Amino acid sequence: MLSDRYGRVATSLRVSLTDRCNLRCTYCMPAEGLDWLPKPHLLTDDEVVRIVSVAVGLGVRDVRLTGGEPLLRRGLVGLVERLAALTPRPALSVTTNAVGLERLAAPLAAAGLDRVNVSLDTLDAARFRAITHRDRLDDVLRGLAAAHAAGLSPVKVNSVLLRGVNDDEAAALTRWALGEGYEPRFIEQMPLDAQHGWKREEMVTAAEILELLGRELELEPDPAHRGSAPAERWVVREAGRLLGLVGVVGSVTRPFCGACDRIRLTADGQVRNCLFSQDEVDLRAALRTGADDAAIANLLRGAVQVKRAGHGIDEPGFLQPPRPMSAIGG
Repeated sequence: MLSDRYGRVATSLRVSLTDRCNLRCTYCMPAEGLDWLPKPHLLTDDEVVRIVSVAVGLGVRDVRLTGGEPLLRRGLVGLVERLAALTPRPALSVTTNAVGLERLAAPLAAAGLDRVNVSLDTLDAARFRAITHRDRLDDVLRGLAAAHAAGLSPVKVNSVLLRGVNDDEAAALTRWALGEGYEPRFIEQMPLDAQHGWKREEMVTAAEILELLGRELELEPDPAHRGSAPAERWVVREAGRLLGLVGVVGSVTRPFCGACDRIRLTADGQVRNCLFSQDEVDLRAALRTGADDAAIANLLRGAVQVKRAGHGIDEPGFLQPPRPMSAIGG
């Protein structure tokens, strides 16, 4: 098992497949993009499968493929098929902006993908262009519909509310998502932007998100046990009519570090035991210098063992990690 000093057990692995993205969301990276990782630095499919196989042998049950934008990874369908063939088989999901999902949803489902999380911050085309620097809203909406039709459920829609930009859309996004059969989730903006321009006072907090939703919708806590899930879920009604569930991820103001079961593998083969970690463990170098599976397992155990009690955002000495979210993997 992958356990740390505080009794937490890592059973969920986020695997970044690329740091590249075809959108330029203002809270993630500059409009001109970033210096991408050189291709030789990226893990190959064989290396990804091998690391995931070792992790599954150590108790990982859930594998999420992330980026950057993971749909940009050439051969993604074949990689998913190989991961789905592992024993024991992990649950497989993808976090995506859905720009290319209309074409890939059905093949990914056939290969063994179980579900998708889609990032979408607005339903307004002009706002979408302003936030992402791209005119691709229709592509995202078609991608979501294709994922739903392919049975990649639950289809979760992740939204970041930006003060003065789209924070008036909380209720509208919720109504729309639930009406389409998706599960909406609102995520506090985290200090993981490449520009290092995040300011706590500009962040729309979880409490504010709930207040915005409560202006138009009726909310009550979901009675189901939350477990290690990052989202607090709320039952949504309007005029007494049940609409569904909405999730709120308060990573900054309502941290869930005490129940965290996640570790991350970057596209260039570094293990991170926390999104905000300053340290990484290099699995790529180990693989490419002949390490066997037992050695890889020991490196994974060591990385998890030293995980801190919390992310430390509220501590005086907190430093934003040098890598942005696009290079860590969501």
